[in-house]
Amino acid sequence: MIAIVKKFEEIKELFGKYVIPSYSRFDIAFERGSGSFLEDVNGKRYLDMGSGIAVCCLGNSHPEIAETICAQSRQLIHTSNLYYHKWQGLLAQQIVGLIGKGKMFFANSGAEANEGLYKLARKFGHDEGRFEILTAFNSFHGRTLAGISATGQDKVKKGFEPMVSGFRHIPFNDIDAAENAISPATVAILIEGIQGEGGITPATANYLIGLRKLCESKKMLLLMDEVQCGYFRTGRFASFQRILEGVQEATGFLPDGVSMAKSIAGGFPMGAFWVREPYTDLLGPGAHASTFGGTPLACSVALKVIEIIKRDKLDENARNVGDYIKGELIRLSQSYPSVIKAVRGLGLIIGIELQEKEKNPAFSSSQKTASSQVTDMLQKEGLLVIPSGAQVIRLLPPLNISKDEAKQGLGIIEKVVSSLK
Repeated sequence: MIAIVKKFEEIKELFGKYVIPSYSRFDIAFERGSGSFLEDVNGKRYLDMGSGIAVCCLGNSHPEIAETICAQSRQLIHTSNLYYHKWQGLLAQQIVGLIGKGKMFFANSGAEANEGLYKLARKFGHDEGRFEILTAFNSFHGRTLAGISATGQDKVKKGFEPMVSGFRHIPFNDIDAAENAISPATVAILIEGIQGEGGITPATANYLIGLRKLCESKKMLLLMDEVQCGYFRTGRFASFQRILEGVQEATGFLPDGVSMAKSIAGGFPMGAFWVREPYTDLLGPGAHASTFGGTPLACSVALKVIEIIKRDKLDENARNVGDYIKGELIRLSQSYPSVIKAVRGLGLIIGIELQEKEKNPAFSSSQKTASSQVTDMLQKEGLLVIPSGAQVIRLLPPLNISKDEAKQGLGIIEKVVSSLK
């Protein structure tokens, strides 16, 4: 036992000496994973309902992903984007088919994908002197300088002022506020279909439809950040597709640009953005680039991810298991209203909003936020979730999580919640 503990301490010591401390890390060091489970260096097994923050959409160490990486790495890993290769073209074709007529740009991360959308908007409005992008309060769009400038949360901006100019924040789900905020310099509106870091708050159908009409009337671009909430997580490829299901007025709805990353290659680093016709060629040769964007290896893995999701109908699984989890959590909220304030989300992006500290002595007795306290307690019981601000914990399970695994996770949640009543 001493040797095992020492192994974790040695890992932690390496981080303390050599890794910039830009993350507040939990005291866990993982060694291996399989499916919906991870195992730490002490041999403790965890049910992973965080998926690396919505990244490992097929679970951990999926055998077909591993095989694809091995096979592709033996054939061709990287070529410069000065040349063509079939895998990037095939992947672009697949994603365009899932969204609508348009074209793709491939990068390495969600922050990079959003940077591409900012540049698209500025290019679109350049000749008229328009450059301003409206984003929502409580949004999150990445950690680059432009990303934190676009993000509607003050905590990510502190210490990095002055911000990149050209971003202003508006209330989410408020179409009147959006219209009233437009200035002569405004060129685009950028929102998440479901605010992830902001507490799992979905956009309403009326809001999306209203923004589309507003942007058309003002000759502005409507941009959507689907980095966390997209890629089948809601039960449809894009969150806006799920939100607008069955809404007749939304027939034919499309944003002008969509960013994506996280799940796109199931854990292999990749990002991308889609651009709708007729704006597909605004970023011509020399206007944007990415050295590692859309490599043969990354695209081959991403193609395999789409193949598996379609073959195994994981969009339906996300919808069905997600509905089951959400329903059970709502039941828990009714049984333990002093602990759970609300449950929201779609598919397998679900938020549990906890009660304020002043309404629950169990939360107020600690200096930690309620979300951090509950996350710690769940980890001790072998369940991984992701905090989202001070009051919300996120469930972002793999798209192939089984109902039995979900039931296991719910049992742990109920055990912890009941102890806090």
